Amino acid sequence: MSDASRTRTVTWDDPAPHAAAARDRGGLESMLAMVRGEIPPPPIALLLGFRLVDVTNGSATFEGTPAEYHYNPIGVVHGGFALTLLDSALGCAVFSTLPAGVGYTTTDVQARLIRAITKDTGLVRCTARTVHVGRSTGIAQGELTDGAGKLLAIGSTACAIFRP
Repeated sequence: MSDASRTRTVTWDDPAPHAAAARDRGGLESMLAMVRGEIPPPPIALLLGFRLVDVTNGSATFEGTPAEYHYNPIGVVHGGFALTLLDSALGCAVFSTLPAGVGYTTTDVQARLIRAITKDTGLVRCTARTVHVGRSTGIAQGELTDGAGKLLAIGSTACAIFRP
């Protein structure tokens, strides 16, 4: 047992007002406001320590730095860290194409973890792009890479689209 104590404190804003406001804007407009710091990130991003850094129509990029608090029992970053970055980038790529009043939710995510991630990996970047966005379904693919561009994981998603 280690006698060195470690703590992490996370503070976030109530996400409900920002989610309600997003329904009045298009997905791209909502996420650009987040990149500019006009609206706060969702609590999950603060909890896991990642952020949206770039968004265009049909593409979203998130970055995060793996840390010791992401570790699983075998001493590497838990796969959920990579999966959460992928899910966020993939879903937001689809969301970036949607007009005001149109919602979405992930129906499934598929991922392949290629390399172990540790606290020594440094900054990781996850970029996703849409493959198809139709009336009721959006599909996106993405890659998670390290600072040298080495591939860490790939993934894809399907999202249900809810139109009024």
